[in-house]
Amino acid sequence: MIYLDNAASSFPKPPDVITAMETVMREYAANPGRGTHQLSMKASRVLFEARSKAAKLFGVKNCDNIAFTKNATEALNLAIHGLLKPGDHVITSSLEHNSVRRPLEFLRQQGVIELTYIQADERGRFHAESIRPAIRENTRLIAMTHGSNLTGTLMPIAEIGQIAKEHGILLLVDACQTAGVYPIDVEAMNISLLAFTGHKSLYGPQGTGGLYIHPDVELVPLMQGGSGGYSELIEMPPTRPDRYEAGTPNTVGFAGLLAGLNFIEATGRETIREHEEALTTRLHQGLREIAGVTVYGPPLGEPRVPIVSFTVEGFESHEIGFILDKNYNICVRTGLHCAPLAHETVGSIEHGLVRVSIGFFNTEAEIEALLEAVRDIAM
Repeated sequence: MIYLDNAASSFPKPPDVITAMETVMREYAANPGRGTHQLSMKASRVLFEARSKAAKLFGVKNCDNIAFTKNATEALNLAIHGLLKPGDHVITSSLEHNSVRRPLEFLRQQGVIELTYIQADERGRFHAESIRPAIRENTRLIAMTHGSNLTGTLMPIAEIGQIAKEHGILLLVDACQTAGVYPIDVEAMNISLLAFTGHKSLYGPQGTGGLYIHPDVELVPLMQGGSGGYSELIEMPPTRPDRYEAGTPNTVGFAGLLAGLNFIEATGRETIREHEEALTTRLHQGLREIAGVTVYGPPLGEPRVPIVSFTVEGFESHEIGFILDKNYNICVRTGLHCAPLAHETVGSIEHGLVRVSIGFFNTEAEIEALLEAVRDIAM
């Protein structure tokens, strides 16, 4: 089986991830932060170490400013619903995943916020300066993906962050497709809020994610409940991260995330990126050489995350996915990829696309096998 759907969830996981999760269940699956006995303290230590590693990866000075969540969607909802107030204006892009677009549209439809979409071009390229004309006096937030899950566009977040800083606007970044592969420094890039997931290129399990919250930014908690400390208060504690982490955390999952972060540190983010980029370039080149195949997204040679989406003339995208799965044992993603506005942007909303997303454990032989399969189908 050849797995090329890493933008949805990375697979396989490093062996240490599985071992770490199994160790929790066998040896210390106590409730972290809810007791002072040794097993609870050991579980708490795992969460602290995972939080510290994530902070180091993203250039966060104080790891308490990272709130753990069950996924990036929860993190994005915490940021959006916790920050925005009636009358606020938000700027976003036409490449956003529904995890950004839907909570923003919910608030817009409720009459809470005003919302402006900045269009990428037909190849999915986005220019930071296109944001400036959309800025208003009441612009509170710019919400952007760092890497498009459809076109592979690598967004100019540092430039967007500088524009946000100049105008006193907060910047929320969806780093689902870039965390662990591309450099992210929240201070240098002027990022106020950074949402990430654990189960993609951080190599952790599903059910893990988080949100960096700038120390000067206060959010209304998304949930209220037990936090282990400050039990005498009727409201959520004022301290971070407890304020944003109601309920028992996923210790097993975050032990796996910690192992994934350790894997990135030991392997080297640059090594991971170089490998994935080399395979992505080969895939892009190979697909462009096949008659009847159209490749979408930024042209060859321009920066992109390890995602290549395409169509084959005469086939619906889901047909290609089905044939690759059943006849060639190749797993890809087809359809609209939870990003219909991005499909409208590149002109594929009517038929969808076949998306190939590469991970560190993929090989050149696997890319060649996919190219050979597409050649067979396109004949």
